[in-house]
Order: sequence, then structure tokens, then C-alpha cells
Amino acid sequence: MPLARLHDPSWRGFASDNYAGVHPEALAAIAAANGGHQVAYGEDVYTVRLQDVIREQFGAAAEVFPVFNGTGANVVALTSVLPRWGAVVAASTAHINTDEAGAPERVTGIKLLTVPTPDGKLTPELVAREAWGWGDEHRAQPLAVSITQTTEMGTVYTADEVRAIADLAHSHGMAVHVDGSRLWNAAAALEAPLRAFTTEAGVDILSLGGTKNGLLGVEAVVVLDTQRADGLPYLRKFTMQLASKMRFASAQLLALFDGELGTRNAGHANAMATRLRVALEAGIADGVLPGLAFTQETSANAVFATLPTATADRIRERVRFYDWDRARGEVRWMTAWDTTEADVDDFVAVIREEFA
Repeated sequence: MPLARLHDPSWRGFASDNYAGVHPEALAAIAAANGGHQVAYGEDVYTVRLQDVIREQFGAAAEVFPVFNGTGANVVALTSVLPRWGAVVAASTAHINTDEAGAPERVTGIKLLTVPTPDGKLTPELVAREAWGWGDEHRAQPLAVSITQTTEMGTVYTADEVRAIADLAHSHGMAVHVDGSRLWNAAAALEAPLRAFTTEAGVDILSLGGTKNGLLGVEAVVVLDTQRADGLPYLRKFTMQLASKMRFASAQLLALFDGELGTRNAGHANAMATRLRVALEAGIADGVLPGLAFTQETSANAVFATLPTATADRIRERVRFYDWDRARGEVRWMTAWDTTEADVDDFVAVIREEFA
């Protein structure tokens, strides 16, 4: 059977924005970069141009290091800002804590100091719960804070909220890292340029996502304060995140900046999540969705809700999605750059049918 027929391209799920394919403009960028020879390991014209674009977007001091995946980006970024005795304060729901198989701790030897949050967002007060004990040789030294933008709960930090955390962190000599696997979704939600809630808000280093926003296996580490990060070229290599044919990674990242494709993709995904929520709110108001309730704001491209587990399981037989907290009956529905209005409307119809 031809490879093109191994799946139904019309099939859509609401489990993860990772399910979506590669955006046509990213594929075109790969094809355009495919002619002739380019110097390997980042000395190609595409990576040089990407460096210029990153500085335009994040500030003159910014440096970019393309990598293969989000876990790699987080590991490289956190390792660069911490000594072996360092610790990172993060929300308990943070991807670095729950979904990376212990990679930040196993690979780097650092310690995660996690804090429970109701909405996935840290505050200065929550950071302060674990930001203590400097000089105590019996305690891993809290020397960095990591926040996720947008958060694992689908919520969004404002620029002022990021600044408040950065001010506290910097007052204690701590670095600030952002896991930005969905940074573009935050930019679309805030209607703000990337630098407004990163560089200008005091962020020192970030993981810039691409895969969830239409790229083929590309993320990047972006250093905003070079005085706080060290050894990135060596760290990227020994953590197996250095691409030999880096031009194809850089060309894709350039595509996200060209014509604001990244913000357009993310904005569309956000809009589809809003459409889903509004339709379900109407069903709740009409009394046809008994037991369905929302547990978080729908600020970007995630909808969190509780519903009867048996009903959720029936819906899932027809449209794939994940439980978030099965004990609570909480699920997560994600939209992507290629989710259509018809996809959302069909999903709502399935939900209504199974409730009926």
C-alpha cells in the first residue's frame, strides 16, 4: 500500500496539538532549503539568518540554538543556567516534572523543587515557598525558576505576571527559564510580540516551541541574557541535540517568523478552542450536557472540563482525547493549527449525542 494511504488525512483528534501534521509553508521551507550544499552544524545561511531574526524579535543580545525536541530544549537550557548543585523551582504540573521521564534531573543532575498551583501558574508567593536555604549545604540551592507559557493547564501569564516572578528571582540571584513549547499561543492570546513577555519581562532563557505549531520536529533554545547561560554549544552536542543538517531546522523556524505564520497558526488554534468552549457552554445552558463543567480558563488552545467518566469513554471511542485527572473526571481537549470549524462542530455534535 502506498505510504500516502496509510492513514485518513481527514481524521482529526482533540488529544494534542502534536497530532497535527506539518504546515505547508514549513514543508515548502524544507524543500527550498534542499538544493545544493550548505556547511553543516549551523554554519549555513539559514541558521545565520535565523540568528538575525531572533535578535530582531527578542533583542540584540539574543542567541538561538535549534534543537530536535522540547525535552532537549528544556534540558539544554536549564543545564546552561545551573551548576550541578542547583535546583529549579517549578509548578508541580510543569512538563519538566511530569512528562519528561526525569530527563532534567537524570541528564543534568539538578533538582526540581515543585509547588502545587490551582491553574498551572507560579506567582512570587508560590516561588518563595521553595526559594530559600541559600548557603545551606544540606539543601539543593534554588538558583532558577521555570515557568511554562502557555501553561500545562492552558492558562497564560501576562507580561506583568512574568515580570513579578523575574523580579523576585533576580533579587535572589536566580535565573528565569520559560518552557515556551506553546509560546506562540501566548503571543496570540496576549496580542503581544514575543519579546514583550520574555525579554522585556526579565526572562533569561527560553525554550522556543515549533513542533506544536506546525513544524517537523524543531524547537530552539533562545538565550536572552548571555551572562546567565554558559556552554550552550557544548551542552547541545553532548545532550545529542546538535543537528548536522541544521539548515532544515532553521529554515522551518524562519517560516514561523515569515509573515507572522507562527502567530497566525497559534491564533487559529486558540480561536478553535474558544469555538469549542462557547458551543459547549451553550449546551450547558440548554440543559443538554448535564454534569459537564469547565475547570480552567480557555485562554489559548486547551479546554479543560469535567464530565461523567462513562460518557467521556463513549465520546473517546469516536474522537480521541486524553484524561487529565480520571479520578475527578477531568479531561483535556486540544486544538491545533489545522483544526477546522467543521472539526469543532462535529466534535460538539458527538459530545451532545453521547450525553443524550
